[in-house]
Amino acid sequence: MSQQIELHGTVADRQHGQRLDQTLAEMFTDYSRTRIKTWIQLEQVLVDGEVATTPRAKVTVGQQVQINAELEDDLRFEPEDIPINIVYEDDDIMVINKPAGLVVHPGAGTPGGTLLNALLHYCPSIAEVPRAGIVHRLDKDTTGLMVVAKTIPAQTHLVTALQGRDITREYEAVAIGHMTSGGTVDANIGRHPTQRIQMAVVPSGKPARTHYRVMEKFRAHTRLRLRLESGRTHQIRVHMAHLQHPLVGDPTYGGRLKPPRSAEPELLAFLREFKRQALHAVLLRLEHPITGEIMEWQAPLPDDFVELIELLRADTAAHPDDLVWT
Repeated sequence: MSQQIELHGTVADRQHGQRLDQTLAEMFTDYSRTRIKTWIQLEQVLVDGEVATTPRAKVTVGQQVQINAELEDDLRFEPEDIPINIVYEDDDIMVINKPAGLVVHPGAGTPGGTLLNALLHYCPSIAEVPRAGIVHRLDKDTTGLMVVAKTIPAQTHLVTALQGRDITREYEAVAIGHMTSGGTVDANIGRHPTQRIQMAVVPSGKPARTHYRVMEKFRAHTRLRLRLESGRTHQIRVHMAHLQHPLVGDPTYGGRLKPPRSAEPELLAFLREFKRQALHAVLLRLEHPITGEIMEWQAPLPDDFVELIELLRADTAAHPDDLVWT
């Protein structure tokens, strides 16, 4: 059997004049540009209520686009018995504390073993919700809170809330270097011009804004609290690297290891073995999509993150004269 999908979107300012297939691929990132071209050719795409006839058609800002298509069996994913840490659940939503190492959605090179597969096993009825109710993602090695919709009405409301910036998502991170005060990064994010699997701050990218404040200062690192206004791929990691303060352990944007001088062997060894970005989604606040109740959850830092902070704190205490920045 096939699954019927219905997707809606509005052409943004920055997409004005782009090809239709390119614009749809940007809007609906779960589906490849090749598949979107096929849907256009099968006359399953509407632009302002009219059937689109070619992938090359140029779009205009404000146009309403709609896809009504069938998701074939070969794109449907199998349930897998993978443990999920559920911190809240009712008839409409789940809030999950995602561990490091768990990919959210199947993709190239990761056909299974994902959170989506786990959701299908835990809650079989969620198969009727597009993307198994996943409305936002965390990177594979980022830990912390995610909300998942269990019904289509809940998903519709959550997606609208995300687009309207009505869901609060806060993170903790440890960045490399001295950051003396908080601030805001307001810089577009798009594909890196030469490293296509990476993201970068580029003028042609999507608008992205990250607020951050300093929580704790170490000799050569800074503990941060961050809040997203947008949700671009790798946003915090890219924005911090753009400030020349990449996150500890980031395998893509982190650069070379920069330990404090004269650091103890235990800290040096830990930093060398910390192979994931030090980033944790610590707080999630939203209006319940059905009841309207304001709800908030917090997730404790994972053990490796706690150990990192404790080692950096001990190193700073052992070298008080080196902490000269304020």
